[in-house]
Amino acid sequence: MTTERSLLQKIREKELEINVQVDEARREAEEAIARARREADGILKNAEIGAKAAAQDLTQREMETVTREIEAARSAAGGEVKTLKEKGERNLPKAIEKITKVVALE
Repeated sequence: MTTERSLLQKIREKELEINVQVDEARREAEEAIARARREADGILKNAEIGAKAAAQDLTQREMETVTREIEAARSAAGGEVKTLKEKGERNLPKAIEKITKVVALE
């Protein structure tokens, strides 16, 4: 009976050892998962920050480009307005003369 008991005790001791090892492995796995989640969160936060910075940079560059294009269009339009005004002023005496002749004939 002692041999059986001793064998049964050995089995129980081995079970306890295995249970302790399983618990330790489970704890280590949970820690590894928690570390991986924290690392993934950090990566996502860094990616969001980087994406926001890139978007702001792109927006700023595009705004500068659009502003330059607007200024160029205004400058070109200003030159055209000046040219048309000068042309109109040059033609004004002729137009007055023609209008005066047409009105005088009536």
